[in-house]
Amino acid sequence: MDITIHTTVLPHDDPDASLAFYRDVLGFEVRSDVGQGRMRWITVGPVNQPGTSILLAPPAADPGITDAERRTIQEMMAKGTYGWILLATKDLNGVFDQVQAADAEVVQEPTEQPYGIRDCAFRDPAGNLVRFQELR
Repeated sequence: MDITIHTTVLPHDDPDASLAFYRDVLGFEVRSDVGQGRMRWITVGPVNQPGTSILLAPPAADPGITDAERRTIQEMMAKGTYGWILLATKDLNGVFDQVQAADAEVVQEPTEQPYGIRDCAFRDPAGNLVRFQELR
């Protein structure tokens, strides 16, 4: 089989703030922006990886989700426990400095983990955990 990762989904509760983080802070290109207001589906991705994307989506737009489930999703997003993604970079210190300078919430400064990875972590505007691993 020949399978690739095409798109992963992260929730947003403020599409403009999420777009600014992924486009302006991380330097991702916008591939599509569909909808209006808070009901926008925005696809972004690294400029040099046209086949890999992140879809920033309203988390509870599915009509099959109950009101109780919507409340749970909102609570989890507020706590920062709903969505997360692992990204990688050769310049962990540079990425950390750039993202921190944009006033993103720092979860973990660059740290050498006991399992052999050096990484750091932030929260995006929706509370999603964005962890950066250093490529060696």
